[in-house]
Amino acid sequence: MIQAFGLTSNPRKELPPAVDDVSFEARAGCVTTLLGTPGAGKTTVLRLMLELQQGRGTTYFRGRPLHRIAHPSREVGVLLGDVPGHPARTVRGQLRMLCAAAGVPVRRADEVLEVVGLVSLRDERLGALSRGMDRRLGLACALLADPHTLVLDALTDGMSARERHWLHGMLRAHAAQGGTVLCTTADPKEAARTADRIITLEQGRLVADQEAADFSRTRLRPRVAVRSPHAARLAALLTKEARTAQRSVEVVREAGNRLSVYGSTCADIGETAFRHGILVHQLADEVGDMGPGADSTREEETSACRETRTLGEARVAGGSLVLGEVGATGMTGEADGTAVRKAAGAVAASEDADLPQGSAIPLGPSASHGSAGQSLHTATVPSTEATSAISLPEPNVPTGRLPTVTRVSESTAGRASAASAPTGPQSARPCSSGVLTSDSLPPLPPPISVRPAPSPLRPLRYELRRAGGVGTGFLTGAAVLVSSALVAVLLARVGHTPQHRLLAAWPQELPLPPAALGAGLLGAIAFGDEFRHPALAVDRGTVPRRLGLLMAKLVVAAATGLLLAFLTVGCDAEVLYLVYGRELARVPADWLMLSASWVGLVIGCAWAGVLAAGIFRSTTAGLAAVLAVPVLVVPLVQKVLEGSSVRSAAGFSVRLRELFLAEWPFGGERYLAAGARVIAQPVGGALTLSLAALLCAYLLTTLRSRVR
Repeated sequence: MIQAFGLTSNPRKELPPAVDDVSFEARAGCVTTLLGTPGAGKTTVLRLMLELQQGRGTTYFRGRPLHRIAHPSREVGVLLGDVPGHPARTVRGQLRMLCAAAGVPVRRADEVLEVVGLVSLRDERLGALSRGMDRRLGLACALLADPHTLVLDALTDGMSARERHWLHGMLRAHAAQGGTVLCTTADPKEAARTADRIITLEQGRLVADQEAADFSRTRLRPRVAVRSPHAARLAALLTKEARTAQRSVEVVREAGNRLSVYGSTCADIGETAFRHGILVHQLADEVGDMGPGADSTREEETSACRETRTLGEARVAGGSLVLGEVGATGMTGEADGTAVRKAAGAVAASEDADLPQGSAIPLGPSASHGSAGQSLHTATVPSTEATSAISLPEPNVPTGRLPTVTRVSESTAGRASAASAPTGPQSARPCSSGVLTSDSLPPLPPPISVRPAPSPLRPLRYELRRAGGVGTGFLTGAAVLVSSALVAVLLARVGHTPQHRLLAAWPQELPLPPAALGAGLLGAIAFGDEFRHPALAVDRGTVPRRLGLLMAKLVVAAATGLLLAFLTVGCDAEVLYLVYGRELARVPADWLMLSASWVGLVIGCAWAGVLAAGIFRSTTAGLAAVLAVPVLVVPLVQKVLEGSSVRSAAGFSVRLRELFLAEWPFGGERYLAAGARVIAQPVGGALTLSLAALLCAYLLTTLRSRVR
C-alpha cells in the first residue's frame, strides 16, 4: 500500500510549485493510475514519492518511508523513462548485471525474460530495441527483485495496442497476487479501461480521487462513434433534427469519415441514417474524452481497431449478412438488439463452416429493416466500457506469453465475480470493474527471498559484469598495446632513450605513457558510465555512493591496470626483440624498483580516474584529473622538494630493522625501501597526494549526501 501525504515540490523562483499538496492512497491488490495532461505534475509526484526531488511531504510504502527501507528494490520496482543501460550491452547482460546489484540468483534474469517475452531477444543490444521492447525490458528490470509495489511512469507511451493489452494484463496479474501498482497516463479512456482507481491531477493539484466506475460516469463524456462515407451529410442531418426537436446534441467531425456524436444514442443515429438512405460503416457506443483540455488519442484508437480486428465488418443488406471485419472484443449498439444477436450467431456459424470472407448468410425477416436497396452497415470498435454482446477469439500472438483478459459488462460484473471468482494465489483482483479468470492471468516470476542490505548487494560481482558486459575495456586495452608497441619502435629508432622508458614506451615529451593513460581512462569509465547510464538508479545522477561499490571499482581498476602494465612491458619487449634484436629487450639491473614504480604509476592513474569520475560525475572530468597529475601536481611537488633543506633518506631499511627489532622475512625491508623510494619520486609523490585528496573529497561528498 502506498500512502502519500502533502506532496509539494519546491517553487522555482516566482513560479508556483509544480505539485501542490497532493495526498492519496494506492491500495494493495489494485491498479491505481495518476491521470493528467502533459505538465500536470504526474512525473513530479512520482519523483517526490521516490525521494528523487527536493520538496515537502511524506510517502509510506507499507508503512515505511523509502529511506527507511534497507533494500528499496525489494519493496518498490521503478521505471521512469527509458531503460538506463549502455546501448552496447545485451538484454541478458543488463539483467544479469542487475541481478548482482539486487542480490538475486543469476537465473532470475532468464525467468523474467521468459515472462516478458524477450527470450528470443536476450542477445540483442539495448540500442537496437524498439520502443515496445524497451518497455518490456523496463518491466523486467522492475520485476527483477520481486517487489511488492510497482511505480511506472508513462509505461505505455509509444506502444502498440497489442503491446498495451499485454502490459495491462501483466499489471493486473501483479495486482491480483496482492501487489500494488501505481502508473501514470495522459489518456482518460485508457485509465478508465485498465485502472481500479483513478487520481486526476490538474496543474499540480489533485482534483479527483475516484473508482473507475465513478470516474467513467462523472468525468468522461459518453459518445457514439460513427463512420460513414457520407459523414458530412449525416452530421448536417443529425444537427438539423436535434435543432428541430430542441435536443442538446453535439456532432464533432473527426479525421477521415468519422463522427463523434455527443448527447445521442445508436438507435437515434441508426434510424436517421436508415430514413435518409445513408451508408454507415460503424455505429457503436464509446466513452469520450474529458473535455477540451484532454489529450485526444482517437487516431491511435483507430489504428488499434484495425490491429485487433479478426473477422470483418458485419453488413445487413437485402436480408443477408455479408461478413466483413468484426471487432475482436465484441459488438455493441442499440439500433436493433435482435439483429446484433443474429449477426453474432451468423459469425459463429461462419467460423464453424469456414466460409470465405465476404460470403452472404441469409437471415430471418427481422434482420433487415425497410425495403430492398436500403441497407444499414454496422461494425464495431474495441470498447470495454460498453456491454459486450458477443465474445470473439483473441488474435494469434506470435511472440511472448501475452495474457488473455476476459471482461464482462458493468451491470453483471458483481454477479460474475461472485459466481466465478477463483481461489488460490491467482484469484480475481479485489477492486476492479471487470473480472479476470485465473487461467487468463499471465505467469509471473516465482517469489524469491532477498537479504536486506545496501545496494548493490554484491558490488564486486556487479562491477565485473559491468566492465565485461561491453567491449570498451577490450578495445581500450588493444589500443594501448598497439600504440605502446609503435612508440617503443620509434623511440628505439631515434635512440637516446633509457631502457626502462623504452620498455614502457614513455617518451620524455609525453606526460604519461599510453598504458597509464589507458588505465586512467578505464578507471574514469568505471564511474562515468554509472552517471551516463545509471543502471543502479532510477534517475540520472543518483548513483549510490557506497564504500562497498567504491572498493569494488578500485579493486577491478587495480587488477585491470596491473594486467595492462605487464602486458604493455611484455609486448614492447617482444616487439623490440623482433625488430632490433636482444640488445634492446634486455632487463634493466634495477628492475625491482622500476617495476614497483611502473605498477604504482599505472594503478595510481586508474584509481585517480575512478575517484575523479565519482566526484565530478563525468568520464571526461576523470581523465582530465589523471592528466592534471603530471602536468600540474608534479611540477609543484618538484618545486617543494628542491632546496638545500631537503635531506636524503639513506639507511632507511636499517632503521626500520632497528625499529622492529627483528629480521624481515624474505628480505622484506628491501621491498619496503623500494616502495618508499617510489613515493619519494616526484611522480609517485604527486600521485599519492592526488589520490589522498580525491579520496577525501569522495568521502566528504558521500557524507554530505547521507546527511541530506
